[in-house]
Amino acid sequence: MTTSLCVGQRDVEKWKLQLALGINNTLDEGQTPGYFSKQINFPTINFGVQYMFARNWGAKLDLGYNRSSEAESSLPYKLNYTRINAQAVYDFKDIFTFLPPPIGIVAHAGLGVSMTKPLGNFSNNTYTYINLLAGLELHYRLSKSVSIFADGSYAYSLAGSDKYNVVTDGFSFNGDLAYVAIGVSISLSGCNYCSY
Repeated sequence: MTTSLCVGQRDVEKWKLQLALGINNTLDEGQTPGYFSKQINFPTINFGVQYMFARNWGAKLDLGYNRSSEAESSLPYKLNYTRINAQAVYDFKDIFTFLPPPIGIVAHAGLGVSMTKPLGNFSNNTYTYINLLAGLELHYRLSKSVSIFADGSYAYSLAGSDKYNVVTDGFSFNGDLAYVAIGVSISLSGCNYCSY
């Protein structure tokens, strides 16, 4: 009886490694006169480690790298946007019970640090500021330890508008970022914390 119960609870991983690749938009309209980014920029690369404290609640630490460049009507530029975020994670499996078993929806949100660095002539105009990131992941489980997922997220800048002056600093960016990425989530611990 105990053995059957344990086998039936092998669906939730305690530790997960997540890697995703996607596109981004730096949402920079009006930040710097004459400079406008493309609506869709590539790449976005996210790498993170997630830990589940319980059946639905967990936390993750992730690193994101994003590159954006000028639109057709803009002066030339390229920008690297890197962020590190500590986030709370919530799995909606007990709320969205109508979904088929392989499909899951996970929300994540938390504070982090953004670092922006323009390339070329303005490479010294770097900024570091606090961000608030929130997003939603749609998972499809391939096996007990591997799932693929789509992540749509928004990083909101908590930097004040007075952090940057176009006249004295040239080009830079200290604003918001939205991204969509497709990735893989891999269990690192098998099933050490299983709640069903």
